[in-house]
Amino acid sequence: MNEAVHIASRDNALVKELKRLAGDNAAYRRLGRVWLEGDHLCRAALQRGVRPALAVFSESLWPTAPAEWRSAAPRNVVLADALFADISALESPAAMGFVLDWPAAPEVLPDAPTVVLDRVQDAGNVGSILRSAGAFGFRQVIALKGSAALWSPKVLRAGMGAHFGLRLVESADGAALEALQVPLVVTSSHLGRDLHRCRVPMPCAWVMGHEGQGVSPALAARAALAVRIPQPGGEESLNVAAAAAICLYASIAQP
Repeated sequence: MNEAVHIASRDNALVKELKRLAGDNAAYRRLGRVWLEGDHLCRAALQRGVRPALAVFSESLWPTAPAEWRSAAPRNVVLADALFADISALESPAAMGFVLDWPAAPEVLPDAPTVVLDRVQDAGNVGSILRSAGAFGFRQVIALKGSAALWSPKVLRAGMGAHFGLRLVESADGAALEALQVPLVVTSSHLGRDLHRCRVPMPCAWVMGHEGQGVSPALAARAALAVRIPQPGGEESLNVAAAAAICLYASIAQP
């Protein structure tokens, strides 16, 4: 079982780094590390075989921390409770977290069932879409430039651990999609065939568009199929995360 280094100073370099990772959506790109706060995210990472570089505990939790957490990383750090609360981005600090090395961007798998995020900007929407992708077997997600940062703290929390079962390609440009050998399927509020009346090719790449502007015309022009979700209740459109869940489920529910 690993021993712990105790830190009580706000001027400590690690404390300053953790604060940046927890509060700055783009800090992981600059620092090459990702902050996971809370037992749910940390357990999800361990269950997928992810080994953290560092485990961080509040002083009050450390004496009773489970052995699996104490032995998860090669280094353990214990922060004074006030310090942990200071770095936390949560209203109720979770009292423990992991620091991961930021995974290198993988190559696009040409034939994988895929979700393409076309400038989806809300972190909650992006995290929810990642959860749906994982749930329905779409193991690759390509986030085009202009989408929310996939490993940002808010997207991680909204993803609820889905990150660790997905192949995530972020900050991609349209050229990255040329590697795909599966057909693109785009969604629209008003155009295209009714989802329940058409057969969606599988595997495919579902393109989910910007919350206000939808899928870009350039991507729509490349699509093999455009679909719409009928809304007899009269709403103008669905939230993009809700639409993604419906579309991805429809793909696997086909006879």
